[in-house]
Amino acid sequence: MRIILIGPPGAGKGTQCQRLVDLLKVPHLSTGEMLRAEVRARTPAGIEADGYMAHGQLVPDPLILGMVGRRLSQPDCREGCLLDGFPRTLHQAEILDDLLERQAMSVDGVIELAVPRDELVRRMLARKRADDDPGIFAKRIVSFELQTAPLLDYYSRQDKLATIDGLGSANEIFDRVRAAIQRFERASRRP
Repeated sequence: MRIILIGPPGAGKGTQCQRLVDLLKVPHLSTGEMLRAEVRARTPAGIEADGYMAHGQLVPDPLILGMVGRRLSQPDCREGCLLDGFPRTLHQAEILDDLLERQAMSVDGVIELAVPRDELVRRMLARKRADDDPGIFAKRIVSFELQTAPLLDYYSRQDKLATIDGLGSANEIFDRVRAAIQRFERASRRP
């Protein structure tokens, strides 16, 4: 299965992704982790991306699409993957659909982790990650709301969206995520 996990910064995508990878036995493609690795390695793409990330801006499509396209073409992604942090814009979603279609694949489902803004801020303050400066974090939330939220309508029209309440324990949230996966599996078996 090819599943996309969407949610604002601090929604708990990382926690749920690890559980999903264990459940589905597919690779986890986190563009955030890929970008941070490129920045740490000081690759040309990482240096360019770092300038955007440091100001809370989304990294331009050509950088992201090249990185994701190369990863999706690897053999371990043939049977499926979990996309985390991609697509972030409607344009990226359309390109992803085209890319997958050329390989006779498609997105099976999209899970949105819905978490109120005040809870996102509380979680960010608690996790103390290096890139979680409060000002930049606020910009990342606004970027998510403006640029990523339209994806919800896009995938809803395709009947591929499940909105999950992102509040509660990690186990409670995962029970909701697992129920959505089961719905996607049933839908993918329909002719």
